[in-house]
Amino acid sequence: MSDPDHPDRPGTPERQPGGGMSAAARHRRARIAAHASWAKTADRTARTAPGTRGLLARFERQVDPEGLLCPQVRLSMARHARTAYMLQLAERSAAARRRSTARGGDQGQPGQSVD
Repeated sequence: MSDPDHPDRPGTPERQPGGGMSAAARHRRARIAAHASWAKTADRTARTAPGTRGLLARFERQVDPEGLLCPQVRLSMARHARTAYMLQLAERSAAARRRSTARGGDQGQPGQSVD
């Protein structure tokens, strides 16, 4: 395969026909950018606070859509709803890993890329 802009230079596997990056190249670049960004973040809690508040607000609306409960009870119920949701996600993830293993899928460690 050759580079369409430079016919005398061999193409790189990073490029797709039409000039776009391959999915693997985009994935690597995104990981690099994410790690570089977190390397510049001194206060991780402050950086993630808006998302944490938003997620908890979602569960508060779920457990008390009318807004009738006192704030302490609503917060407690919302935290339990969030924990239940996260446990459901973990269960679905474990089931998917079991299915992948049964099919003979490649199993890297969680958080590791198999690029």
